[in-house]
Amino acid sequence: MNYRELGKTGLKVSEVGFGAEWMERHGLEDVIEVVKECEKQGINLMDVWMSEPKVRTNLGIAIKDSREKWYIQGHIGSTWQGGQYVRTRDLGQVKAAFEDLLTRLQTDYIDLGMIHYVDRQEDWDGIQNSPFLDYVKELKAAGTIRHIGLSTHNPEIGIQAAESGFVEMILFSVNPAFDMLPATDNIDTYFAESFDENLAGIDPVRAKLYQVCESNGVGITVMKGFAGGRLFDPKRSPFGVALTPVQCLHYCLTRPAVSSVMVGYDTPEHVRAAVVYETATEEEKDYASVLAGAPMHSYQGQCTYCGHCKPCPLDIDIAMVNKLYDLAVMQTETPPSLREHHNGLAHNAHHCIGCGACESRCPFGVKVAERMKKASQLFR
Repeated sequence: MNYRELGKTGLKVSEVGFGAEWMERHGLEDVIEVVKECEKQGINLMDVWMSEPKVRTNLGIAIKDSREKWYIQGHIGSTWQGGQYVRTRDLGQVKAAFEDLLTRLQTDYIDLGMIHYVDRQEDWDGIQNSPFLDYVKELKAAGTIRHIGLSTHNPEIGIQAAESGFVEMILFSVNPAFDMLPATDNIDTYFAESFDENLAGIDPVRAKLYQVCESNGVGITVMKGFAGGRLFDPKRSPFGVALTPVQCLHYCLTRPAVSSVMVGYDTPEHVRAAVVYETATEEEKDYASVLAGAPMHSYQGQCTYCGHCKPCPLDIDIAMVNKLYDLAVMQTETPPSLREHHNGLAHNAHHCIGCGACESRCPFGVKVAERMKKASQLFR
């Protein structure tokens, strides 16, 4: 495993990290197996944004005897209310959730205290000179968090955070689909001949974010590096061609300021498949040749199953419904197993009332209510 400096934090983090959110759907034994495989492979950075109590407890048990091997990105503002994830800046709820994170992870400090999910300008503005930010800074002064980070999907917010003077690193969504400009007939000019950071065609605001982070010593860790797995399937890829996990990882790791890619794992085999990156050849890493003749498309409006659409007033697992729907529409006929899985969910697309609250929280402008209606019709 190769390690990189995370900006000016002084932390040397593994190029391949561990995005732990998929552990929510696994029991303790599975969580322990994945965590131990990560440790075996030299992975030392874990992102824990999830507020669900069970997964926090399971992760805490899994790292109990190896806490010193891990740098943890723990999120401040991700709470569990009424059996659902809720993002909030309410100080009472924020404090209770963060203390719960420490307790369940069986630790007295978090390496990277993440200001959770800031995508809107009004949210960023509201944090400034607020009790919420005072609390975050108090945690750092006390050593309860060692560094202040922020998670966002919005490059404009990322730029402001990187220039703020108090945000030391950013968790940001990076992959070729998010970075490239919309369709063009001359895609060859969108790539440099070598794998440097000056690839043409990257959205200028995102390019500025990388540059600002690099110049200010603000490290980036990556979420959604695989775009929810869609980039691996030519039928679902916005480029019309498939990329490999190694190519996606290489793309992310060739961005300025990027130190680590947080990969989601379900099994130890998934961990081993990701760390193959460290021994891959340059030919295997070459994403540019794969994309050179492909049509380019914007990724706006595509669900990546991130879960930020929660909370749903009907407690629908929107991300899972969307995943099952996307899997189903790839088939000529809807597989009975997918229909059964959907209809077996405690709350599914049939329960959607079309309130649209989820759409206001979606980082990518997905028309969730419309997709729920289509899923409901498909899975009848």
